[in-house]
Amino acid sequence: MIVKTYCARMDHGGCGIRVHVEKGRITRIEGDPDSPLNRGTLCAKGLAQIERLNHPDRLKYPMRRIGERGEGKWKRITWDEALETISEKIRQSIERHGREAISFAQGTPKGLELYLMIRLANILNIPNISTPGNVCHMPRETASNLTCGFFPIPDYDHPPACVLVWGSNLFQTNEEGILGSQLKRALDQGAKLIVVDPRKTTIASRADLWLQPRPGTDLSLALGVLRVIVEKDLYERPFVENWTKGFPELRDHLQQYPLQKVSAITWIPEEKIVEMADLFSRAKPACIQWGNALEHNPNSFQCARALLILMAITGNLDIPGGNVNRPGPNMMRPGELVQIKRFPDKKEKILSPEFRLSTMMGFVPSQLIVKAILTEKPYPIRMMYIQGGNPLLSYANARETLQAMKKLDFLAISEIFLTPTAQLADIVLPAATHFEFDDIGHYGLPHGFILARPKIVEPMAECWPDSKILNELGKRLGCGDYFWNDMRQCLDEILKPSGMTYDEFKEIGILKGTWEYRAFEKKGFNTPSKKVEIYSEQLKEWGYDPLPHYRELSHDHSEPTGEYGLIFTSAKDPFSFHSAYRNIPSLRRLSPEPIALVHPDTAARFGVNDGDWVAIETKQGMIRQKAKLEREIDPRVIVLSFGWWYPERDDLELSGWKESNLNILTSNDPPYEPAIGSPLLRAVPCRISKSQGF
Repeated sequence: MIVKTYCARMDHGGCGIRVHVEKGRITRIEGDPDSPLNRGTLCAKGLAQIERLNHPDRLKYPMRRIGERGEGKWKRITWDEALETISEKIRQSIERHGREAISFAQGTPKGLELYLMIRLANILNIPNISTPGNVCHMPRETASNLTCGFFPIPDYDHPPACVLVWGSNLFQTNEEGILGSQLKRALDQGAKLIVVDPRKTTIASRADLWLQPRPGTDLSLALGVLRVIVEKDLYERPFVENWTKGFPELRDHLQQYPLQKVSAITWIPEEKIVEMADLFSRAKPACIQWGNALEHNPNSFQCARALLILMAITGNLDIPGGNVNRPGPNMMRPGELVQIKRFPDKKEKILSPEFRLSTMMGFVPSQLIVKAILTEKPYPIRMMYIQGGNPLLSYANARETLQAMKKLDFLAISEIFLTPTAQLADIVLPAATHFEFDDIGHYGLPHGFILARPKIVEPMAECWPDSKILNELGKRLGCGDYFWNDMRQCLDEILKPSGMTYDEFKEIGILKGTWEYRAFEKKGFNTPSKKVEIYSEQLKEWGYDPLPHYRELSHDHSEPTGEYGLIFTSAKDPFSFHSAYRNIPSLRRLSPEPIALVHPDTAARFGVNDGDWVAIETKQGMIRQKAKLEREIDPRVIVLSFGWWYPERDDLELSGWKESNLNILTSNDPPYEPAIGSPLLRAVPCRISKSQGF
């Protein structure tokens, strides 16, 4: 039997796949050539899904810690005991310390589990939910909503004449199946390609123009490009005059960013900045494919605003081949699903009221959770429930994160494997994989669609979906009126506005919204002025910059100097998903060790040879990765691998959580992005030296 479905839980992709099933077991996975999203292409992670599904190290039963935290001593318990323990801990914490003493935390969301976690927290009036939002997608999404009223995505259905790929590596990382294949088709049809990336990625190798900025200076570069376009009258005058607000203020504001200054900050020659501005503005239509890398520093939100302004003044918003609006299908609204309006006083207790955009999205920057646990200010957080997340690897300042996890009175984690963070838990719950339960894939929602991901095989042992765990917790905590008899009832209720049941949705597989180009010509943009708000009165009223303003990330201006004379940035591994899948044999063979890219001249200066272990050190700490010499990076920059631990190393503390963990090197201290709270995760001054392995 062959079942058609969509990938998601291995990464964000959503690629169409064909799953071969024999006698209740999955025997083969392949890309679906009939899928309109990926047309048969599938990455290595997608092909490795059977290995994860049947992995011998999967968590199979609920377990309770019986030794010291991290000691690795566990006792198998029943689901009733696990759920009752967690429920009782939540009740006790609320009674003794208040609802604010509890935090829920989510790793990268891939289905309905995030919405149901937020729903449970809102119904219990628990204010603090930590997600990766402030460093992943939310800076771009909130900037988009405030600037043009929708999240603009590249339109590859009508091939653009030019694509500007900024801080994204679609050919090798998490969206390669859908967006990467769409980009390849556009390039094969003749689209010009501009790439902005400190590293010569596979995409950059195909570029007509590659700009290699100093890490963390993307906003300065964007403002420099805007100045060239405005000064040379390369903007789309009719659109600017009729559909934007604040262009005169932008023109004046850009006087602060002369090319000489921008070039000094970014390390990019002035003539290349001019060439980029000229190529992008003259190509019709053109689109921007922006990436998560832009969100890893305190300029994240305003950098997204600058790129939105670039889309707008070149006349590329909501036109065929530009950056378009793709509203989602008719279904239960997210606000209704998470029950956010039931408890308006919740925000009064939230940890991060100064980060207004984070609060509006309903989450707290993770570093504030860590600091509240350790300092007990403005109040203590005493317990956490984490699903699908590995904070020891993903949160800034990993050592401080460890201290916080150890200080908690109670920690419960739902996971597929015993990650370094899960090893610190009091209760560990075994999570099902995406082939083992019915789900609705929400990843495509910003792109205008949702995906059916039906159950294909029975869950291993006693594994439960996160959605079922949360539904059962809600009922045990006395909130049964807001939860469902079973998850099929939940799925049917979510889909009810569409007029179909989940069984009917499974037959279709993908549900799209109603899309049209230039909808703004009929009803304006979804902003207070009904125009693209280049100058944002709303941001000014809230106390934030109404126009994008570049701020240096450290005391170094344009050159790394002194004891820490290099700058590190990072790259995601094409054969993992953040810190996941280091234990999948086929993927680990393709990426056996953490790689640090070092320029040959820099390596020679420090006595490092290709293949040597190298120590990378910042003021926060030191890690080791393996040097790979790369001539196509700036000699002042090194590129580190993200998310490394060693599940095969029982001899190392918490499976080697600190040996190569990039977040040993990062700080979770201010400055943060003022509106959404992004910390500095890249562009950090560092030094290197030759090291031994471990």
